[in-house]
Amino acid sequence: MNKTVEGLSGRRKAIILFSCCLSLLIVSMDATIVNVALPTIRTDLSASASQLQWVLDIYTLVLASLLLLAGATADRFGRRTVFQIGLLVFALGSLLCSLAPSIEMLIAARFLQAVGGSMLNPVAMSIITNVFTGRVERARAIGMWGGVVGISMALGPTVGGALIEYVDWRAVFWLNLPVCALALALTAIFVPQSKSATMRDIDPVGQLLGMAFLFSVIFVLIEGPGLGWVHPATLAVVAAAVVALAAFLRYESRRHDPFIDLRFFRSVPFASATAIAVSAFAAWGAFLFMMALYLQGFRGFSALHTGLLYLPIALGALIFSPLSGRLVGRFGPRPSLLASGLLLTVASVLLTLLGPNTPIWELLVIFAVFGVGFSVVNAPVTNTAVSGMPLDRAGAASAIASTSRQIGVSVGVALCGLLAGSALDSTHGDFGAAARPLWLVLAALGVLIFALGMFSTTKRAQRSAEKLAPLIAGSPSEDGRAHAGQQHS
Repeated sequence: MNKTVEGLSGRRKAIILFSCCLSLLIVSMDATIVNVALPTIRTDLSASASQLQWVLDIYTLVLASLLLLAGATADRFGRRTVFQIGLLVFALGSLLCSLAPSIEMLIAARFLQAVGGSMLNPVAMSIITNVFTGRVERARAIGMWGGVVGISMALGPTVGGALIEYVDWRAVFWLNLPVCALALALTAIFVPQSKSATMRDIDPVGQLLGMAFLFSVIFVLIEGPGLGWVHPATLAVVAAAVVALAAFLRYESRRHDPFIDLRFFRSVPFASATAIAVSAFAAWGAFLFMMALYLQGFRGFSALHTGLLYLPIALGALIFSPLSGRLVGRFGPRPSLLASGLLLTVASVLLTLLGPNTPIWELLVIFAVFGVGFSVVNAPVTNTAVSGMPLDRAGAASAIASTSRQIGVSVGVALCGLLAGSALDSTHGDFGAAARPLWLVLAALGVLIFALGMFSTTKRAQRSAEKLAPLIAGSPSEDGRAHAGQQHS
């Protein structure tokens, strides 16, 4: 343990935890707040459907690409320093978002905001695990940290809707500025500097190849329908994605200390957890994006009314996220994964029935079912990812699962234009019929989650993880990567 964190008083530890939770609050709120603001942004900045998708996807793609890098950088150069830089960059990005005169400038500002955001949550979790060293106090601190996710989901749409209704859509970004300022001040005064005793290689080549692949895939999904699938630009980006993926796999498999240890995917539980995370969060990203446009653009609800309709999802997160964690601890991940797959499938099938006059009570039921299904998936995903892993590699497995969550959101938003383009291009017409292919794909993702939840928890799957454990135990990057994973769990 670092000398700088020895002998900290309970009051100082509480303030450190509060400072770290502030960063989680703003980064988590930002996603749902911006979703509610999309219809207003579309009108004010004359944005196309694909540009609205980029407003969300540029943020989640950059987060997914830089989460592991941020953890390694913080371990090497100091967690407090990187956390403070992240707060400054996030605040600057938020300010530029609020001042953006065009949709292109808003997308660029969201890119900068995500760079800052990537330095906040993973590094904050690393600070927490470094400061709260006792088993009981650490568990309590991480429990409070997890509770903030539910609070942010509850506050985000409602607060965002009120700000849009009574102030302006730009106010949803102003909200981040005082929170960042308070977190910066508390961090400077109370958070001790700490570094990892084991330095990890940052692996810039693997990082860039991974980013190139992700951005290429999302570009094709978002821009392909508009450009045309045989357009030279589309074909060039597809070729770039294939080359980037092949180069990434070849480079990482030969590297001594890889960005992502590809051997992890020999474990059925780990590979399944990654697929479940992508599937669940793809459904989540698509649902939030489409519902904001449906409720405000097609039903004519106000931003505040829309925010209030999201409350069943928030309540589901507050109640069922911690309940799922306890169920996983007692019965393992299978019940929660099966429940998640079943509920997401049911909710997606119900979404195919949406029409221009769907009653409010039906919307609330769909939102509640979807919200509970999504809320119960997080704990078992992390548990399944680390199942059978050596203790010193569990952190790295958890970190990759967290990165998969952000990738899933990006894919989900991109699928909206691909599968429901006509529903996005106009506020007229039959939204229900246009969006039906998307909802059916989300239902298929729910079925996949159910099937993987069943398969990944079998004895055969566990044996694949047990066979892998001796191969990766004692790898040179183990300590550092464990830190990375604790950041995202």
